[in-house]
Amino acid sequence: MAKIKIKQIGSPIRRPEAQKKILVGLGLGKMNRVVELEDTAEVRGAIKKLPHMVEVVEG
Repeated sequence: MAKIKIKQIGSPIRRPEAQKKILVGLGLGKMNRVVELEDTAEVRGAIKKLPHMVEVVEG
């Protein structure tokens, strides 16, 4: 399956707990961290919930 690289561009400070949990679920949590994940519907859905905090670098 295809891979996708995601970079965290927003801080989780003063964000709802649900958004923080989504970041942790994606393997993020610190600014400018990049993770490579499988390109699945679940991952795409999490990205759509946090457009202000994450960006797709590749994929």
